[in-house]
Amino acid sequence: MKYGILGDIHGNLSALEEVLRCMDLEGIDRLLSVGDVIGYGAAPRECIRHLQERSAHVVLGNHDAACIDRLDVTTFNNYARAAVLWTKGVLTREDRAWIGKLPMTVHLEHCSVAHGTLHKPELYDYIQSTTDADPSLDEMPLPVCFVGHSHVPVALLRLREDPTRTYYTKEPVIDTEEAYRALVNVGSVGQPRDEDPRAAYAIFDTEAGHVRIQRVEYDIQREMRRIREAGLPEMLAARLEWGV
Repeated sequence: MKYGILGDIHGNLSALEEVLRCMDLEGIDRLLSVGDVIGYGAAPRECIRHLQERSAHVVLGNHDAACIDRLDVTTFNNYARAAVLWTKGVLTREDRAWIGKLPMTVHLEHCSVAHGTLHKPELYDYIQSTTDADPSLDEMPLPVCFVGHSHVPVALLRLREDPTRTYYTKEPVIDTEEAYRALVNVGSVGQPRDEDPRAAYAIFDTEAGHVRIQRVEYDIQREMRRIREAGLPEMLAARLEWGV
């Protein structure tokens, strides 16, 4: 089985379409999304359609929840709040119904999916250290779990040779045969924050026994124009070039 895993898309249509093109070339069998399909970017409905058409398994991200009034946005920064308000104005009733049915977690044959953490997904906490990762690693029902939320690709591992210790790696290839448990943040399709503006996604090949974090260039200028034409904050356009 070959899974394609989408990190936070955030309404970035140009990035999503380029990533999906790459995944088609890879011949993936199943498409997964760690949530935050919308928010920040100016093409939320188009991104939703792509996932619907491909029968993707999608979990509910915090920006998705905020756009259907399931999450208070008082903790969001000004740019995020402005994007939520704009997005709410363009979503249809059908879009909101689809988002409203998204689960907090998904468990498939070979892997699980959550947005922030697996152990308490409703809190939308960040995993930025081995200590942050431990509660989710403790509760993983399957050997591999994919998350997002921080927009920075990283893997937290417990190896078979030393299952009591949690390791941290930013290597682009994770050997799932060596790992007793692997919690993999796949980064972000639509708004990377690791100073690399290329879209990030992952391929999980169960037969080969590895997860690969991939990066691909896309038409950033086109997406910046889309954001500006929508009247969204300039910062949301500019940060795409910076990868922050």
